[in-house]
Amino acid sequence: MPSIEDLLKKEKSEEEAPSAKLKSTLSDIEIKRKEKEARAQAGILGFPYIDLSKFPIVQDAIALVPKSEAEKLHAVCFFLQKKQARLAAINPEDKEVENLKKKIEADNGYQVKIYKISSFSFSKALKFYDTLPKIKKPKSGVEITEKALENFKSQIKELKDIQNLIKKVSVTDFVTFIIAGGINFNASDIHVEAEEKNIKIRYRIDGVLNDLGSIQKDFWLKALSRIKLLAGLKLNVQTKPQDGRFTIFLKNEKIDVRVSTLSAAFGEGVVMRLLMSSAIGLKFKDLGLRPEDLKILKTQIKKTTGMILTTGPTGSGKTTTLYAVLNQLNTPDKKIITLEDPIEYELEGINQSQVVPEKGYTFASGLRSVLRQDPDIVMVGEIRDKETAGTAIDAALTGHLVLSTLHTNNAPAAIPRLLSLDAKPNLLGSALNLIIAQRLVRRLCPDCKQEAKLDAKTGAKVNKLLSSIPQINLNTAKFYTAKGCPKCSGFGYLGRIAIFEILLIDKEILDILPKQNLTEKEVLDIALKKGFITMAQEGLLKAADGVTSTEEVFRVTS
Repeated sequence: MPSIEDLLKKEKSEEEAPSAKLKSTLSDIEIKRKEKEARAQAGILGFPYIDLSKFPIVQDAIALVPKSEAEKLHAVCFFLQKKQARLAAINPEDKEVENLKKKIEADNGYQVKIYKISSFSFSKALKFYDTLPKIKKPKSGVEITEKALENFKSQIKELKDIQNLIKKVSVTDFVTFIIAGGINFNASDIHVEAEEKNIKIRYRIDGVLNDLGSIQKDFWLKALSRIKLLAGLKLNVQTKPQDGRFTIFLKNEKIDVRVSTLSAAFGEGVVMRLLMSSAIGLKFKDLGLRPEDLKILKTQIKKTTGMILTTGPTGSGKTTTLYAVLNQLNTPDKKIITLEDPIEYELEGINQSQVVPEKGYTFASGLRSVLRQDPDIVMVGEIRDKETAGTAIDAALTGHLVLSTLHTNNAPAAIPRLLSLDAKPNLLGSALNLIIAQRLVRRLCPDCKQEAKLDAKTGAKVNKLLSSIPQINLNTAKFYTAKGCPKCSGFGYLGRIAIFEILLIDKEILDILPKQNLTEKEVLDIALKKGFITMAQEGLLKAADGVTSTEEVFRVTS
């Protein structure tokens, strides 16, 4: 039986419950009243109004104003994008706030706009300082030093070393550690994926994903905040995808890390793409083109008009090939402009523009603007719609050399694809110069590759594909494989090289363009009669040279 004291406590709590609920309701009403007053005052003073309790604050922005100064002036910087900054103050007309605005503009080159906020809104924003592990003024590059990277790289000899060490590093070191491993193994992407019980870490090495191990979810939440800080993403946005990037400066290299976040069923995951600045210096000779194909490409890029297309799926090296072409064409007497989504590498001497579809700046609208800049050469990141296709063809016919990409499986398929985008056959025939299709195959490790005897099924397939090619003697041809060694971390492969199809647009192809419902097979049949070499055939020629294996060629070309 409850005591008198217990009954009194119960009675008191029952009396206080509705009282607490009433206080909460009154508090909400008071907050709304203050926000209404702040909005009205903003209109009188001539300043825009904002409620920061409902606006996602950018951590790089709030870092522009130290907390002590924010408390003194009752002002915070809440938004930062490119060269635009937004400053919010309880008293926006205060001269000290105006001086703060001028200081931010002078120190950083930003254009700053001042907003009016309520005292409640300011208190909410002020608390955001305490949620960040460490706020520093934004600067070029990030605090992942070359010394820290080299320290971790010295501990990583094989992938299994990452598996053993991944659970031993701190939150701050975790990001540096996995990036160091990615650089060490030439990974193109680092995948961190949320699963039901833990977080999986994977590297994409030479186009193939490799599991490294897993970490606990609570550890990942802290590491994720670190990544978002580095990439300039919003910490308090977890349900919407975000994209950002940061840069690591090494002695002889600059590494751009492009970060993409995505909320999935079991939590937020991240993909970090490692973009090495050395990749943009790729020369023609390093592309892997056969001498006869290299000669064709060199001839075509000397033309001042027309269109050169590269085709293939995402990740097949199309942009790298176009960058190699641009590097070859980049001379002081030519004006080159690119439209990209996104700009992966910065090219010196070339005007690069990034499309922003959500703001109406698409490939089509951007290309129209670019053509008004009187360029000699234009690179369009991708032709994906009728308007872009039509504008690109018009540009190729009116004194411009146009480079672009298209998503098709092979070179002959590019022509029906363009026709399906309402390209007029007569105009397409006059505009189109060359189509390059490509894939990336892994190179055999030079330290452990060895001659391989093909099984009957593979041998028959190879003979069928290469029997029509005079460049190879199948009776003496040798093919290779690799068993794996420490140098290649047991994969048997080290690095990648492209395999190509080069389709030159000549009279025979022009003659069939007006045909109704033209198919890629019809284009391919015409090309084969003139000695066209398919990607599978070109890959097998590289396999016979000991560059790659037959298994790798068939894996990539299906």
